[in-house]
Amino acid sequence: MWRPDIPPPPGPLYSRLADAMERDVASGLLPAGSRLPPQRELAFALGLSIGTVTKAYAEAERRGLLVAQVGRGSFIRDASPDITIATSFDPAPFAPQAAPPAATIDLRCNVPPRVGLSRALERAVADLAATGHLESAVQYIQASGLRSVREAGAAWLARRYGLACDPADLIQCNGGQHAIALVLSSLCRPGDTVLCESATFYGARTAAEHLGLTLRGVAMDEEGLIPAALERAAAETRARVLFTLPTLQNPTTRTMSLSRRQDIARIARQHDLTIFEDDAYYTYADPADRPPPIATIAPERTVYLASISKGLCPGLRLAFVTLPPNVARERIMRGIRALGYCPPALGGMIFARWVADGTADALADAVQAETAVRLAMAHRVLGLAIDPPGAVRSPHVWVPLPPLAAQRTLNRALRAGVELTPPEACSVSRDADSGLRICLGAPDDHPALERALHIVRAAIRDPATSEATSIV
Repeated sequence: MWRPDIPPPPGPLYSRLADAMERDVASGLLPAGSRLPPQRELAFALGLSIGTVTKAYAEAERRGLLVAQVGRGSFIRDASPDITIATSFDPAPFAPQAAPPAATIDLRCNVPPRVGLSRALERAVADLAATGHLESAVQYIQASGLRSVREAGAAWLARRYGLACDPADLIQCNGGQHAIALVLSSLCRPGDTVLCESATFYGARTAAEHLGLTLRGVAMDEEGLIPAALERAAAETRARVLFTLPTLQNPTTRTMSLSRRQDIARIARQHDLTIFEDDAYYTYADPADRPPPIATIAPERTVYLASISKGLCPGLRLAFVTLPPNVARERIMRGIRALGYCPPALGGMIFARWVADGTADALADAVQAETAVRLAMAHRVLGLAIDPPGAVRSPHVWVPLPPLAAQRTLNRALRAGVELTPPEACSVSRDADSGLRICLGAPDDHPALERALHIVRAAIRDPATSEATSIV
């Protein structure tokens, strides 16, 4: 049986296993037509999870290395070009050409739908140029960001998040991912444990792994973090930081009630936890009934992150962080200088212009309206396969599936031209909620999204995924 020598890191394990297959194909160790070992057998032989091997085979198939035949197995594809002998008349150039394969539809990337951004961007840059304000965009700025941008950020947080703050206390970051790395690197040291939901934002996992931190997953229910489970984890680990997404949690879309947020704040006080509240999706919740941010319940111990990328425009690369009094601001400033010296100016200046002239509100309202349409489409196509989101609008939905069924669904969708987030990407603990996150904002238009959702539905309903057939 083929037992590859898997290359060392960097890179995900499944990708390195596919690299090993590609290397052995190129060297002739795996000639065309070779039958690959069944995924379960190879996983056992290499001491890997079945999900890792399944994903590696799917990646190899995407690269054109193998072909899977139902009932027979997976075989190395013959990649040699067809050779034909020319004759006096070759009809091939005049024959109808097959249409190129449709582009892959991305349901992995959690971004807001694009609504009028290009024209708004053109107007903002033209206004900045006409008023002589573009000069700051080509200069270094102070590490916490331009005063005008922080003033716009404070106005935006008060208007859209219900969070009052002094502009002088805001820190401008280069998007939410930069903010997560900045805060975790400033609050923690390599080897520290950070508590989080048992399934959490993949970007937080990436940052923690890069910084040498250990994420400890805490069990969830339909409202998110379970207080008793958090209390046990805090006592067992003596962790100092809790990272949480209380509104439309990524990936599960669950939203904490007010009483749940109060419980989390109480436990954080008892165990002296600093709460790192990532509220990327707060603006999608209905203003009439959404609970307040945890930062308003426990302001003395909550670092609050508001991402402009997730609710308005990802390309601005803009987020704001507020700090509690007990967090040394200078440590964050040193982190900014170490990781990027200062935030970029242009995206923040465009945002400030949009806030001042009302464009930001108009764009955000259009994003919310379009998100509602796309969520309704997902409900119509996927039906009961979706867990009910924790808000009337959500840019992503959660399809609960057992791990193997989720991986098989992902592979079938990928073969049909739809990319999904790998099920293990968000998992932190073995008892984490298992399933697939479906992101609705990236497809260019409604027909593309609907086509992708039907492909996902068919992938879930495939008879081989017996665990999932009863929920659609």
